[in-house]
Amino acid sequence: MEKLLLIDGNSLMHRAYHAIPSLSTREGLPTNAVFGFTNMLFKVLAEERPDRVAVAFDKGRVTFRHDTLETYKASRPATPEELRPQFPLLKDVLQAARIPFFEVDGYEADDIIGALATQAEEKDLGVVILTGDKDTLQLVSPRVKVLITRKGISELELYDEEKIVARYGLAPGLLVDLKGLAGDQSDNIPGIPGIGPKTAAELLQRFGTLEHVLEHAGELPPRARNLIRDYGAQAKLCKEVATIERRVPGIDLDAVPAWPGPDYTALLNVFRRLEFRSLIKNLLREQEEIKTFAPPFKVVGDAGGLRDLYRDVRRVGQVGLALDIVNNQPVSVGLAAGEETYVLPGLHEEPAVSFLKNLLEDANIGKICHDAKEIHKLGARLGWHVANIALDTMVAAYTVNPMTPNRSLSELALDQLNLVLPNTGLASVAARAQAIRRLYALLNEKLRQQDQLTLYYEIELPLTAVLSAMELAGIAVDKEQLARMSRELSEHIETLALEIYRLAGEEFNINSPKQLAHILFERLRLPARKRTKTGYSTDAAVLEELVEEHPIVGKLLAYRQLVKLKGTYADGLAAVIDAATGCLHTTFHQTVTATGRLSSAEPNLQNIPVRLELGRKIRKVFIPRNPENLLLAADYSQIELRILAHLSGDPALITAFRENQDIHTQTAAEVFGVPLASVTPAMRSRAKAVNFGIVYGISDFGLARDIGVSRQEARRFIDRYLTRFSGVKAFIEQTIRDAREEGYVTPLFNRRRYLPELFHPNRTTRAFGERAAVNTRIQGSAADIIKLAMVNLHRQLVDRGLETKMVLQVHDELIFDVPRKEFDEVAALVKREMEGAVRLNVPLLVELKAGSNWYDVQSVQR
Repeated sequence: MEKLLLIDGNSLMHRAYHAIPSLSTREGLPTNAVFGFTNMLFKVLAEERPDRVAVAFDKGRVTFRHDTLETYKASRPATPEELRPQFPLLKDVLQAARIPFFEVDGYEADDIIGALATQAEEKDLGVVILTGDKDTLQLVSPRVKVLITRKGISELELYDEEKIVARYGLAPGLLVDLKGLAGDQSDNIPGIPGIGPKTAAELLQRFGTLEHVLEHAGELPPRARNLIRDYGAQAKLCKEVATIERRVPGIDLDAVPAWPGPDYTALLNVFRRLEFRSLIKNLLREQEEIKTFAPPFKVVGDAGGLRDLYRDVRRVGQVGLALDIVNNQPVSVGLAAGEETYVLPGLHEEPAVSFLKNLLEDANIGKICHDAKEIHKLGARLGWHVANIALDTMVAAYTVNPMTPNRSLSELALDQLNLVLPNTGLASVAARAQAIRRLYALLNEKLRQQDQLTLYYEIELPLTAVLSAMELAGIAVDKEQLARMSRELSEHIETLALEIYRLAGEEFNINSPKQLAHILFERLRLPARKRTKTGYSTDAAVLEELVEEHPIVGKLLAYRQLVKLKGTYADGLAAVIDAATGCLHTTFHQTVTATGRLSSAEPNLQNIPVRLELGRKIRKVFIPRNPENLLLAADYSQIELRILAHLSGDPALITAFRENQDIHTQTAAEVFGVPLASVTPAMRSRAKAVNFGIVYGISDFGLARDIGVSRQEARRFIDRYLTRFSGVKAFIEQTIRDAREEGYVTPLFNRRRYLPELFHPNRTTRAFGERAAVNTRIQGSAADIIKLAMVNLHRQLVDRGLETKMVLQVHDELIFDVPRKEFDEVAALVKREMEGAVRLNVPLLVELKAGSNWYDVQSVQR
């Protein structure tokens, strides 16, 4: 028998919304209900194997039932704000799954299901209804069964005629009579006051229908007789309202054809957009019929063919470029010139090598690629100068939306072009080249629409060449100093361990959480703060709360810091020094952070601890590549506070920076209401914490922890600051208002950070979103300013033919490896370019330091 699956879209979406924890895309689009619905949908499709499928939706809150009963569903809460925008997303999923859906003005999803189920019965189809609403149980018949969700959406319960009789003592068709008598609180159907479900069921078992109950009211006891006499008309009205309409205008079973299965490529595209990674993995693993993008291509390798190809590419003026690189050498390249696609497989020999060199160096041919930094590095290794990268699709996609970091070309092609790229062979490099070419116009238009052309073409795209040069240059390391530091740290760790054993009264494995918990909470009887599945927690947060309880705790924290220093830096750095260059070659990630900051990895040189003196000493191992050179460190002074002054327009902050006052002393004087001369070191220290706390959106709890005061006192500091610096307060409030309106914030150069946290039902999460909104405008601006300075400085160093190398970027600081003969010129150049990168309402100030290693740098006056 042919089977029809009918799904109540509204009911399941509401169930999924309340069952699945809050979930959203990086752009802030809520998706938890769609995710839950989609999981349930494909689970039921796999289990039921229907021949036809359809989904029904309500359309609007007012239906024909409201004309009959004004209070119908009046007590139902409005659709949650985070659920409402998910219905169009679900319809995208259904369209990709090739499942028809229906909605009709004035009717509910139940009515549409009733109409389709009735027509299906008439044509001898079996029907399964999937819903979270028991109203549809009235439709159950020999051919119609209902699957009801339980425990959110994790379980399903099947109702047939037998189960309904067992549960309610009534046939399915009498369930509307039951509602007429007993009512339904969830739908605000009153029924007959005083008659509950049990009495109503007994009456129906005795008399058959509501109408028969009313006819035989005189046979009932006085109380029931009086209730039925007084409310009989209302009961009939309630039955009418509870009855599912089986004839709905425009609903025809012929509009539900045999289900062909999903359009897997379209479904992948939707899942990618909604960031349903687990569903994507399942789909790719299970469905072999997904069609991969396979543009026709020509293989070119002989001299004549390459000459013709070069001529064609120059005529077009722009080419999509995909390179396969193995062991830092190109092995094949795909080129997309217009709709034509070419593959050069023999890049290890002539004439293909010369062709690629000429192509990359030709400034008259725009190269569109994915990950331009790697193209620049390849060119530099081979002694080629890569010219005219027209667009880097990876960096452009990140610029358009930094909440989707490090996107692969396959992800972009699927998301933006609805193309599934092959993984191997010449067909892969051909498809990648053509996908890259097609992404150009699309991403360029998005950059234009978001007013990000300046951000992209003047900062992000040229920065790829800068980072390439920095990674290749690396920073030299004093191996002997690193080894000495490792030995020194080992001695400190051993001494601390002995101290810890003495305080504990016994030796134990300090690195074992279980043994440490035994010492702290059982032997020393310190108050346990937090439990885990395996016992008491001994994480850093717990230990910091216990510092005042026993001297062993401070020793443990210091021990852990030193162990990390030794493992991550002293020993960890030694393991990744390049044997050929003697340098560390970190990888700078341009497309990772939400604020636009760069990050570094393998090794991470941006996170070297500086609070501990031993941590700061790690910097001693970083030296110039030549003993005759110097390291020059150029650090923006208080750039984030200066940006805060610029963005807020606060008069007191602007005056302080324009007059070159000590901003922390000035803040202390303002907040504590004392003359500058009366500011104590303690006042200045607290003012400094408040200054930077405002930038990072610190809470009163965080400030209290940092400066060692109560939350109430910390709150007073923040309130006094915001009262005195009213421009800052107005800036914070306006930033949060704008972020709530737009869903994102924009720093100085129109970078966007989406903030779904602002719309989260949890107050703590919303508060984080507010702090992130303020911080992103400031930190994102600082990130783009130093990036712009890096681009300008790199260009100047190259144009002047200088040997100086920019070797590191650590947030607001740049490190240069400078020959002494170039030092004066470079120091002046660096200060001028960094301070002049952008014009603000307050001056930017750069502090220069130089020395034979990064730790021992001394101030340079310019």
